[in-house]
Amino acid sequence: MNKTVHLAEQLMSRRSVTPDDAGCQPILAARLAPLGFACESLDSGPDDFRVSNLWARRAGRGARTIVFAGHTDVVPTGPLEQWHSNPFVPTHRDGRLYGRGAADMKTSIAAFTVAVEEFLTATPEPVLSIAMLITSDEEGPSIDGTVVVCERLRERGERLDWCIVGEPTSVERLGDMIKNGRRGSLTGKLVVEGVQGHIAYPQLARNPIHQALPALAELAQTRWDEGNEFFPPTSFQVSNIHGGTGAGNVIPGEVVIDFNFRFSSECTAEGLQQRVDEVLRRHGLSFRLAWTVGGQPFLTRPGELVNAIRQAIREETGIDTALSTTGGTSDGRFISRICPQVIEFGPVNASIHKIDEHVEVADVEPLKNIYRATLERLEAQERQRA
Repeated sequence: MNKTVHLAEQLMSRRSVTPDDAGCQPILAARLAPLGFACESLDSGPDDFRVSNLWARRAGRGARTIVFAGHTDVVPTGPLEQWHSNPFVPTHRDGRLYGRGAADMKTSIAAFTVAVEEFLTATPEPVLSIAMLITSDEEGPSIDGTVVVCERLRERGERLDWCIVGEPTSVERLGDMIKNGRRGSLTGKLVVEGVQGHIAYPQLARNPIHQALPALAELAQTRWDEGNEFFPPTSFQVSNIHGGTGAGNVIPGEVVIDFNFRFSSECTAEGLQQRVDEVLRRHGLSFRLAWTVGGQPFLTRPGELVNAIRQAIREETGIDTALSTTGGTSDGRFISRICPQVIEFGPVNASIHKIDEHVEVADVEPLKNIYRATLERLEAQERQRA
């Protein structure tokens, strides 16, 4: 059997729902240690939500390091009776490999692991240092996973130069899209305070819903920025509004409004917070507002890493890949704090988080080849620099 497919199946057979790694990382460490990788377990979190983190690094002869990053945790399966096969028994049907984590993202982890094995067999004394950062807390709250490892590396002064996150980024065909950045995420929970009263005597009450509406309308209509060549304009969206006592004759005492910004690199979280606060105060609202920064935006402009992987994709698939910053957040937002060039690339994402998640078996070997060819290009570049 194809080595990459076999390793993907090994990982997929582990029931690693967040935060349980279910033994995936020991499988990877057992493959990496004989290659000269120093493997560390940097676990984090309380006993009832213990997160497994693997940091593995093999020092090269040069100063620069490429990191492959990924997550072994998967989302819950949903109704088992709707799956056509057991989600934790990897199954082949019609040229596809089915199972939870097939696309997101155990196949990517298998592909870059085998790519590294093949690269080191051909280049046993590379200039490049190679590392892997694997967590079991990407699909969950993401507070004890990659962010913890990155902070530990920062404290130790470890330098990272390039990172490939194995997220499923392809849309219709393997290689048609890579992510060279992601928007930031900023969430607000706004409580507008009023005075509760009988709906027949509005002069004795103050309706917070009525008071909030003009401010919300202004926020919804505001053009926060124009975006740039890589990012669309910043988006403001209300997700939930909660108000009222359940009775039809009571003016509520408060209304709770949840909203979110997905923001480009043209804005900052602090700047958005200030602008929202100004709007609310100008409308004379009595309010409380709590903020959560889910992630800062990051961007990797075309350069060494982007050029290397684009060339590798073109040679393997014939596709001129598109650069994109669309979609939600990823662990790239944490890695970008300590690594100047971060991109995401992996298999087709059409089935991620769905019933009967799968990858095309025919895509597995090309995915591994693209990862290996990217390593080879960066190695050749570093040899020229030496």
